[in-house]
This record gives sequence, structure tokens and C-alpha cells, in this order.
Amino acid sequence: MPAPTPAALRQAVVEGDEAQARALAAAILESGADPLTAIEGGFAKGLREVGRLWEEGEYFLPELIMGAEAMKAALAVLAPALAAGGPSRRGVVVIGTVHGDLHDIGKSLVATLLAAHGFEVHDLGADVPVEAFVAQARAVGANLVAASALLTTTMPVQARLVAALHADGLTMPVLVGGAPASESWAAQIGAHYAENAQRAVEAAARLCASGAMIVDS
Repeated sequence: MPAPTPAALRQAVVEGDEAQARALAAAILESGADPLTAIEGGFAKGLREVGRLWEEGEYFLPELIMGAEAMKAALAVLAPALAAGGPSRRGVVVIGTVHGDLHDIGKSLVATLLAAHGFEVHDLGADVPVEAFVAQARAVGANLVAASALLTTTMPVQARLVAALHADGLTMPVLVGGAPASESWAAQIGAHYAENAQRAVEAAARLCASGAMIVDS
């Protein structure tokens, strides 16, 4: 059977249709199409469109939640196939949304894609204190810490995270993302930046290949 079109995948998320998103994800697997391409080229574009509509005031909280739930439904179907097809471990990543920020769907997408590309991923969830990032990074010997912030009010926590890691003697790179983040912001706080999930995977591969590891204080 032919794979669903990227437009159909996108629309299922924009419309917040969980059942349709789940069915389309199953059809992706049945067709033999690449699930990573389906996520980034279809479902993730739908989620970005939901975010745009929310920011412009065309969507309200119910529509925002419905879009996020449709995205989660698709990922739940595709995640096992992604994990099964992943290459050998390429690095250890600690990821989370920073303290004060409850948004986790974008961060979860990045975590899923990282795992699918062979990274060992420790997802701390949302509203994660700086101390929790630091403790987990040290405990698992992380090669990379990734921190998302979806609100301008929580962006300073990303800066505090970079400073806290350095203060604890941990020198692995930090990758930041989220709607208000940018290349210039990352440079300002001594971090790296990825504009979307696929770019985050590419950045993680590059940064982990650099061999940066923790340094005991």
C-alpha cells in the first residue's frame, strides 16, 4: 500500500485528530516508508503549524493540546520501529525542558529522534531544575546536555544551566532549543543551537563526535 502523503500527516496534527494520526502512523509502517522522514516531513510540520496558530491567536489552549496529543499518538506508534532500526550507541544525551516550562512535545520529539539515531537518551521530562540536569549528566557520564525552553521567561534557565555545569566541573556541550532560542542566544550563553528536531540530531552527532566528556571537579 502507498504511504500517506506528508500533507495528510501534517493535517492530522493541525486538526488535532488523534485517531487519524495513529492510523496514518500505522500506515507508514505498513507501507515500509521511513518513519523518520514521516515524522520530520509531516507530523512535525503539523506541530509547528499548531504552534504558529497558537502564537498568532488563531488557536487556543484546547486546539494546542489536541495538536500535541495527536503528535504523541503518532510517535507512540512509530517509536518502537525507530528504536528497533537504530544504529549502535553514538553518545549519551541528557535532555529536558527547563524549570518553569511545562512544554514537552517538542523536546519529546527530539528525544525520540535521538534514540532512533543510536543515542542513549535520558529524558528528564518538563519543568526540570538545573540541579537535576547537572546530577543526571554526572551520573550517566553524558556527552551532551540538551535543554528546551518554549517561553521567553524560562530562557534564562538555559544560561544558568550552562553556568551550573561548568561550576560542577562538567564540560560537555549544551544544546539549546525552543521557540525563543536562537544562534545568537546560544552563543551568548556558551551553548549550541538547533532550530528543529532534525537539526538537533545533526548537532548531537557533531558534538558527541568531538569527544567532549565530563571532567571531575
